[in-house]
Amino acid sequence: MKTKPFTIRRSSERGHANHGWLDTYHTFSFADYYDPAHMGFRSLRVINQDIVTPGAGFPTHPHREMEIFSYVVSGTIAHKDSMGNGRELQPDQIQLMSAGTGVTHSEFNPSRTEPLHLLQIWIQPNQNRLEPSYTEWHPSADSENDPKVLVISADGRENSATIHQDADIYRVRIKAGDSITHNLTNGRGLWLQLIKGELMTHEISLFPGDAASTEIPGTATFSATKDAEALLFDLA
Repeated sequence: MKTKPFTIRRSSERGHANHGWLDTYHTFSFADYYDPAHMGFRSLRVINQDIVTPGAGFPTHPHREMEIFSYVVSGTIAHKDSMGNGRELQPDQIQLMSAGTGVTHSEFNPSRTEPLHLLQIWIQPNQNRLEPSYTEWHPSADSENDPKVLVISADGRENSATIHQDADIYRVRIKAGDSITHNLTNGRGLWLQLIKGELMTHEISLFPGDAASTEIPGTATFSATKDAEALLFDLA
C-alpha cells in the first residue's frame, strides 16, 4: 500500500467564528472551537486567519509560555505590549513575541477604512520561564522577491527573527508556472499553510486556507497554478 505523501487540511474543515468585528478561521482547536483530531502539529499549536474590521482589535490580554507571531497579509496592525513596544506593521512584515513568564499586549487595526488581514500563529517554546521579548522581521531589498525566504529560525541565520524552538519558518511567494522545493530531513515535520493563490503538490491542488503536512523525509515540490503566497514550517 502506497503511503500518502501529504495530509491535507482543507480550509472548509477549519473552525470558524464571526464576531462582527472579527472574522476568524482556526486551523487547530482554539477558543470555542474544539477538535481533538486537530490540536496542533508538533510544536505548532495555533494558526488563526483573522480579518479585523477598521478601528477594531484585540484589547490588552495576557500570554504565557508561548512563542507568538503575526504575519500581516493586508492592512496594518498596531501592536502595544507591557514591555514598552508600540509598533505598526505593514504587509509582508512579522512581529514575534516570546511570552515567557508573562506579558500583556493589544493588537488593533488603526485604519478607519481598510480591514486588517493577518495570520496569528503560536508555537510552543523549547523551554519555560523565559524572559519575555519582542522582535520583528522585515524583508530585505535583496530577498524581497525571492520565492522562499527564511523569516524565523532558532539561530537567526539569514537575517531571520529568532524563536525559542527548533523551527524554521519560510515565507513562500511563487509566480504562476514556477515551483519551489523543500528538503525535509528525517525526524522532522513539514506544514505548509496556503494564504493566497493555488498550489499543486503530488497531483493535489491546494486553495487559499488549505494546508498540507508530512513527516516523510525527502524533497517536497510545490508548483503554483496561480500566483501563491504561503508559510512553510519545518519543525523538530
